[in-house]
Order: sequence, then C-alpha cells, then structure tokens
Amino acid sequence: MTGLNPGSGERRREGLPPLATGEVMSLMTREMERHPDIISMREKYDVAAAKPAVQLADGLTLVAGLFLALSPWIIGFTGITSLTMNNLITGLAVAVLALGFSSAYGRTHGIAWVAPLIGLWTILAPWLIRGEADTPTTITTNVIVGAIILICGLVALGMSMTRRR
Repeated sequence: MTGLNPGSGERRREGLPPLATGEVMSLMTREMERHPDIISMREKYDVAAAKPAVQLADGLTLVAGLFLALSPWIIGFTGITSLTMNNLITGLAVAVLALGFSSAYGRTHGIAWVAPLIGLWTILAPWLIRGEADTPTTITTNVIVGAIILICGLVALGMSMTRRR
C-alpha cells in the first residue's frame, strides 16, 4: 500500500503526518514529469513541431482563428448577433489551440482533434445558426476561414497520429 500513497506508510514511520491529497497529486505529477518515456515522447513531438510545414500550419491556424473572431467587425455582419458571438468564441478557441500547438505541442497533441471539428462547425454555422445568418458574405467568410482551420487542424492531427505509431 505504501507505493500507492506516498503520504501514508513511510511518513508515519518517520513520525511525519501524511501528505494531503493535493500534495500527493503534486508529488505524483512531479514524478511523472521526470519519467523517461514522457521526456522522450515530448522531445519527439518538439522535433516534429519544429518542421516548417507544421509551423506554417500553426501560424495559419492562429491567424485564421483571430480573423474568425474579428470577422463580424472586419466584414461587417455584426447585426447578426448569433453568428457574431459564434465567430468570436470559436475564433478565440482556435487561436488558443494554435498557441498551444505552436508553443507546447508535446503537451497539447491530445486535443489536436478539436481544431478540425471547429473548422467543420465554422463552415456549417451560417446554415445551422438560428436567424438570418446565411447571407452571401457570412457564407463566403465562414466557408473560407473554416476550410483553412479544417485543413490546418488536420495537419496538426496527422502529426499527432503519426507520432503515436
């Protein structure tokens, strides 16, 4: 039992109080962070993320996310409140994902599948959101930006899947 809870047996024998739950989790997390397999895996992801094609995809994803978030004001469809809020929230989510991919892919590769889904949602949103959201301007904007996010997200997802093999 001592190996399962580092705060129980050994600490009692030494006359120390057991570790609190948060301290045990923190200790376990620190031990996992130093595990050779995790270090090796993160190094492989960092090497893969350093490739120019991947960096280009991450950069395009960031720019596309920021453009999507600001598109209602740039293109001029702020009167469609539901699509404006949708594009703002999904655009910011894509930008945050892109920042995670470009700065710490070894830690964020597990959520790489989210970007292509957001890209697909962005493409379909003008037709699926309630109201008058399906104007030629909103459709064109969302389809182009959504396709960019979808393709760049598939690049990130592909990198994630090839590294697992």
